[in-house]
Amino acid sequence: MGRARMALRTATIGTASAALAFGAVLGPAPVATARPAATVSAEAAGIRFTDITGHDGTVLKANVVAPATAPGERLPLLVLPTSWATPQIEYLAQARKLADAGYVVVTYNVRGFWQSGGRIEVAGPPDVADAATVVDWALAHTPADPDRIGMAGVSYGAGISLMAAAHDPRVKAVVALSGWADLIESIYSGRTQHRQAVALLGGTGYLTGRPSPELQQVLRDFLSSRLDREQDMIDWGRERSPASHLDRLNANRPAVMLGNAWGDTVFPPNQYVSFYERLQGPKRLELRPGDHATAEADGLLGLPSDVWSNARRWFDHHLQGAANGIDREQPVQLKSRTGGGYEGYPDWRSVGAREHRIGLGREQHIHAAVDSGANGGVVVLSSALDQLFRLPPTVSVPLLPRSFAAVWKSERYSGPRQVRGTATVHTTVTSTKPSGTFVAYLYDVGPLGFGKLVSNAPYTFHGRTPGRPFTVDLDLFSTAYDVPAGHRLALVIDGADPLYIDHNPSGARLTFSSPAADPSFVRVPLRGR
Repeated sequence: MGRARMALRTATIGTASAALAFGAVLGPAPVATARPAATVSAEAAGIRFTDITGHDGTVLKANVVAPATAPGERLPLLVLPTSWATPQIEYLAQARKLADAGYVVVTYNVRGFWQSGGRIEVAGPPDVADAATVVDWALAHTPADPDRIGMAGVSYGAGISLMAAAHDPRVKAVVALSGWADLIESIYSGRTQHRQAVALLGGTGYLTGRPSPELQQVLRDFLSSRLDREQDMIDWGRERSPASHLDRLNANRPAVMLGNAWGDTVFPPNQYVSFYERLQGPKRLELRPGDHATAEADGLLGLPSDVWSNARRWFDHHLQGAANGIDREQPVQLKSRTGGGYEGYPDWRSVGAREHRIGLGREQHIHAAVDSGANGGVVVLSSALDQLFRLPPTVSVPLLPRSFAAVWKSERYSGPRQVRGTATVHTTVTSTKPSGTFVAYLYDVGPLGFGKLVSNAPYTFHGRTPGRPFTVDLDLFSTAYDVPAGHRLALVIDGADPLYIDHNPSGARLTFSSPAADPSFVRVPLRGR
C-alpha cells in the first residue's frame, strides 16, 4: 500500500508539472427533465485501467473510476481527455472525488502520447472521433447514463472536449480549463508567432509523444517563418478551433464552462472571451490570476481548489439536477491579479464599464530590431510568479533606452484605478521597411519609476510601403489589475521580445505618431460606473 501511494503521489506530481508546462461553464440550463442525483453505494470508488480501441483501431490507454451501483442503476458519465504531454493518471485525484459524488469517470490518454497509439493530431478529426468512441465504450462497459454525459479537461483536454461537444450532441455539459477556442489567435495573435509557447508545444510533444507528419511540417513552417505557407498553417489551425465550429456547438447547446488565467502565455484569455460572447445556451466564464494550467494544478494534486469545486458544481447542476445555486450566480466571474475575491458580472460588456484614455501625443522613433529590456517574461514561469507572489515582469521605465523603446505616461492617479477587460492601442505607424514587428506593454508605474507589467501584445505587418503611415488597432491581452493611488500607467513599445518571433529587418526604424485628424491613444477599461 505504501508503494502504491508513493507511486500515485509521484505520478500525480509529475502530471501537475507537465500541466504547468503545457496543459486542463456552464450557465443555467433547463433542468425540468433532469434526473435526481444518483444514489451511490457507500463503497469507495474503484479504479481500473483499460484499453479502448479507437475508431481506426488505435489503442487508447484509459482508466475508469466509478462507485458501486445497484443492478440497473445508471450514473452520469464524465469523459476527461488528458492534457498535452501528460499520462493517463493526470486526473485521478479529481476522478476519485467525482466518482465518490456519483459519477462514472473515464479518463484517457489522447492518441499520440505516452502508451496510447497513433500520432499527435492536435484535436483534429481523429481526436474528435476518439472522444465519441470513448463515450460509446463507456456506455457499453460501465453503468453510464446515455442522457447525462459531460466532458472536461485541462489545456489540450479542454480543446478536445469543446471540439467533441460540437460534433457529438450526446455531450450535455463541458468544463474547459486553460484551453483554446481559437488556436490561431492563441499562438499567432497579431500575426506574430508566439515562439516560446510553440517551442514548448513542439518540444514536449516530441519528448512524450509522436507528432504526426502534418504537425511536424506545421512546426517547421511556423518556427522558421515560412510566410509562403502561412495560409496552410492558418487553415490547419482553424480546423482545430472550436470557434470555427461554433454553429454546431450552438445547435447542440451543451452547458459550457470556460476557465482561464489572465497571464496564460500559451492560450491568452482574449480568444476565450470572444468565444464566450458568441456561445448560446448555458455558459459561464471564470478568469483568475496565473499562467497556463497553474490555477488547476493544486486540484490535480488533490488539494482544495475553487477551480475544480466550481467544475463539480457545474456538472452537479447540469447533469444531476442539483439546486446548488450556480445557475443563479453572475455568469462572468473574475478575480483580480492584485488580490480580492471574485467579482460577478452579467456579461463581458459589463466588465470594463468605464473607459479611460491615455493620449499618445508625442511622436516617437525606435530602432526596431533591438530588445529594449521591456518584455512579457518567460512562458508559464512569469505569470505563475505573479499568481503566487504578485511578482509580474518588472522594468525601470525611466531607464529604458529611448532609442529602442517608445514611452508614454498617464498622469499620476489620485485614487486607485481598477483595470478590467481588454485595453486597446490605437496608433499610426510608419516603417522604413515593408515588414516589421512591435510589442506594446502596459505598465503600472510606481513613484520610483518601476513598472509592473499589466498587459502586452505583439503586432506584425508585411507588405507595407516604406515611409507611408498606416493605422493599427491592437488589443492587449485581457486582464484584471488594480493600480494603486499615486501610481500611473505607462505604454511602452519596442520591437523585440523573447516570447515572440519578430520580423524586423536589420536597420528597421518605426515611428509612432498622432495625427490631428486621428489621434493616437490607449483605451483602458475600468471597473465601475
